[in-house]
Amino acid sequence: MKKAVLAGIRKFQIVEVPKPVIINDTDVLLKVISVGVCGSDMHYYNEGKIGDQVIQFPFTIGHECSAIVEETGKSVTKVKPGQLVSVEPALPCYECEQCKSGREHTCLNQKFLGCPGQTEGCLSEYIVMPERNCFPVPANISSELAALIEPLAIGNYAASFVKKYFAGSYHQLKAAILGAGPIGLSVLLSLRVLNLKEIYVTDLLDYRLEAAKKAGAVWTGNANIPGLTNKLVIKNRGFDLVYECCGRQEAIDQAIDVLKPGGVLLIAGIPETDRISFDISKIRRKEITIQNIRRQNNSVQNTIDLTAGNRFSPDFMITHRFTIEQTTEAFETVAGYKDNVIKAMINL
Repeated sequence: MKKAVLAGIRKFQIVEVPKPVIINDTDVLLKVISVGVCGSDMHYYNEGKIGDQVIQFPFTIGHECSAIVEETGKSVTKVKPGQLVSVEPALPCYECEQCKSGREHTCLNQKFLGCPGQTEGCLSEYIVMPERNCFPVPANISSELAALIEPLAIGNYAASFVKKYFAGSYHQLKAAILGAGPIGLSVLLSLRVLNLKEIYVTDLLDYRLEAAKKAGAVWTGNANIPGLTNKLVIKNRGFDLVYECCGRQEAIDQAIDVLKPGGVLLIAGIPETDRISFDISKIRRKEITIQNIRRQNNSVQNTIDLTAGNRFSPDFMITHRFTIEQTTEAFETVAGYKDNVIKAMINL
């Protein structure tokens, strides 16, 4: 079978390797159909690492995917051959204290598709995953949308914190999303389901702001506009929530400035640097809560249900399509924000 391996910084190779086989009775052999290029993949492509997760080349990345079930282990009952599934890429142990407390996404022994030192990724014609990682999708969800479920689920999980911090008063809330890439747009769609009063979006790319506007943002603005922070504060008297979805220090600084006292900063972006900083004086005076977002914690099925039920329509996010032989072109397109790209799909 073919797989795309990252052989060095910004260097892919297509190689032939043996097809994987089922080992455990609960395993499922999957024929990969669509793979989304994620922002975290771009860190591995551009820098070879995310924090202390450093790639030893060659290595296969990729974790957003859909697949057709080809074969199942003897104990599998949830899926059957021929079904299209969305794949949950996290592989928790289900035994540690984090898993037992409902926090599988922060499992102490977790493995993850396409994560160095853990599990090879899904930029491959076939992979094997446990049954519990395979979520059947209904007929009105395409293979590309099924692959998009993974980032959408992160947005869904991020939006769920509204219920934690602002119980029962969603329609009065004003939120800002800093960064209108796939994660920021996924947060926007999920917040819209909760019927927040107003959602503002900023980004550096006007075409992404236009996409956010069409997806329901009440206002959008380019982050390069002089005095944008002051304009937002004057217009809104501060936001209840700000989602930082671009991984930039200047966005974090802006988030602190535009939050009202008692507001919540939710960090979903992955910075290119190992450290970020906060103006502790502002955070203290405003009593700002800082909440990090770690993957999608049990949000996959709910996201499939919302998509299948047309509660939101994420199709517009898929702007570019490539074959596995065009993997380098796909990553270069995303890396350079070329041709108004939002989400690139590699269809196998």
